[in-house]
Amino acid sequence: MTLRLGVNIDHVATLRQARGGTQPDPVRAAQVAEDAGANGITLHLREDRRHVQEHDLREIVRVASVPVNLELAVDQRVIDIAVDVRPRNCCLVPERRQELTTEGGLDIHGSEERVGAAVEMLRAAGIQVQVFVDPEPAQIDAAWRIGVHGIELHTGAYANATDPLSAQAELDRLCYAADRVCSLGMHLHAGHGLDYQNVGPVARIDGMEELNIGHAIIARALFSGLHEAVSQMKRLLAGSSAGDE
Repeated sequence: MTLRLGVNIDHVATLRQARGGTQPDPVRAAQVAEDAGANGITLHLREDRRHVQEHDLREIVRVASVPVNLELAVDQRVIDIAVDVRPRNCCLVPERRQELTTEGGLDIHGSEERVGAAVEMLRAAGIQVQVFVDPEPAQIDAAWRIGVHGIELHTGAYANATDPLSAQAELDRLCYAADRVCSLGMHLHAGHGLDYQNVGPVARIDGMEELNIGHAIIARALFSGLHEAVSQMKRLLAGSSAGDE
């Protein structure tokens, strides 16, 4: 299985919104990422519209040749937009206005009815639905019960580990969770905090299909250009994925 790379272009929009103008253009960023080998484009339409705007989503879905993955909260207003625009994939994530970036996974185990209703609406529109959860069996089992197509495992604890023992412990949690996801017949994705130094072990997890990476790629692009930054990550994944061993 070839490991797919989804490039998150949120922080291109963050830079644009800092001046309130039109540059840099997230749509152009999506096109460059695709040209460099990205297998998908990920973007998060937040309730407060701090970076990506609705017109970005609509235009990227219109022009992209690769699947578009919309991250969104369990919020009816954004779900209505997703149902209207119909990206290939939607990933339900937690969202708080005061956070700098998504912190932790979605609590499905404690809100199955609410999240399940959102999943049902998105599925009815023909959208593939994933949920972003911590590598915890209870959350994975709850996601399976509400009928999602796949799981995106939150890799933040692994990425933020400050010593090798802690990193290995978090990697072990991810591997155990990944095995549970695959045993239930769901697609396996992962993301959050992954970069050019720590991505290898996650890419080698058995059954991993897709990694969504944004900040590290956009940060490197400031120095090497976006095309090269995406290409570098693609080369790392090609050399690290479990299927190539």
